[in-house]
Amino acid sequence: MLGCLAALCVAVLLLAATWCALCKLSSGGRRTDAAGTRSSAELVCKPSALAKHLLKTCTSFADYTPCAAWTWRAGAVLRSAYEAFCSGGGGGTVHFARDHLQLSDGGLVALDWAFPKYQKRRRTSGQSASPVLLIIPNSFGKITRNVMQLCHTSLSHGYLPVVLNRRGHNGTALTTLKLQQFGDPADLREAVRYIRYRQPAGKLYAVSESTGSGLLLSYLGECGSSSYVTAAACLSPVFRCQSWFESGLSWPLERALVIYQKMGLSRYKTALSAGIDTDRLFATTTLRGLEEALFCRPPPAEPTGTSGATWESYWECNEPLRDVDEVATPVLSICARDDPIRGDASSTVPRELFESNPHLFLLLTDRGGHCGFAEETSAAPKCETGNWSHRALLEFFRATANFMAAEERAKQLAARRRVLGAGTGGRVFRHRSVSTCKQVPACSHNIHAIYNWQRSYTR
Repeated sequence: MLGCLAALCVAVLLLAATWCALCKLSSGGRRTDAAGTRSSAELVCKPSALAKHLLKTCTSFADYTPCAAWTWRAGAVLRSAYEAFCSGGGGGTVHFARDHLQLSDGGLVALDWAFPKYQKRRRTSGQSASPVLLIIPNSFGKITRNVMQLCHTSLSHGYLPVVLNRRGHNGTALTTLKLQQFGDPADLREAVRYIRYRQPAGKLYAVSESTGSGLLLSYLGECGSSSYVTAAACLSPVFRCQSWFESGLSWPLERALVIYQKMGLSRYKTALSAGIDTDRLFATTTLRGLEEALFCRPPPAEPTGTSGATWESYWECNEPLRDVDEVATPVLSICARDDPIRGDASSTVPRELFESNPHLFLLLTDRGGHCGFAEETSAAPKCETGNWSHRALLEFFRATANFMAAEERAKQLAARRRVLGAGTGGRVFRHRSVSTCKQVPACSHNIHAIYNWQRSYTR
């Protein structure tokens, strides 16, 4: 009964948020595009060989057809709420098999391996060379329609999708008093190690959505070139998380997220009371209040290993962009200017970061909402299943893998030529004719662009 009432409250708050957004739109908000118009996303990045390759091969970057402006799914708030709180998305064709991973401190995380409905049991062979797609949901533990739809799409493209559930999230038992901090990648590091043990022959890709991108960016920054991730993507990420918590959302959206998070924490209220002021926790009405009650309290209390961390010191260790200069993996971030959760793109999207870092790429669209990006396609004329962001990130993964494979082949060929030249005393071409030498070009590509990218990539 309590769960039904909470769900009803969330629905009412979402309707209130929608009404506020419609009022704002009618009073001078951004005018939407005409129905059926095709718009290309803006790619913001530092010029490099990889960027040129992406622009040449990723046709989906310039092939985004948002839903018609008169349909309800074209609205940013409605579409975002639909993706976040409505179930489904995989057409009922995706099932999950759960693996519980016990961490070094005794905690538990769950890995949900997705497999198609027609398959009686999931493939457990570690000899499979199929790529693994690690999906990190939002920080609230909600398995959204967007995640389900991504699992369905990635399965059809030959991936092995696996969803990471944090401590206490989505039915995962909380065996310790330690909850995962916003940007602490320790649990994710152990999960990646386990996935590589289970599937050693397949490449690893990673996708995060919404506030879950903070965990992925923190992991890629701390691990650098040792992340074992071939490429990564962030769907509607929140970049400046401390200011996001401090500024807050519109009251209906924030209240809905607070209620949902309290519903998950109430299951462990008795256990958490041993180290957390649960009265303060469940009395707060803001996202910042929840985060402070869980992780930021004065000594001598030590709730979750924070050792009485203050609000400022907490974010010094958990801000996702704290080690972004150490990222050595190509990362694609897909954002929309009308995102009602992240806020105004001019102040919340760090364009200068993407323009200066060769590993970070930003796709910025005018419309799409928060993890929405519904598009009109021939297969989904009513925007039931079309999601442009999934198509774009899978194409990004394929193009990045092909580029790296070509670069590796070029390195091996250059090394082979050096070995042959050293074995003959450097006289490889001495006995060749002048005409033969003229047929060998001095440089078949822009070596300076590739060298600059490789130096930044390998550090």
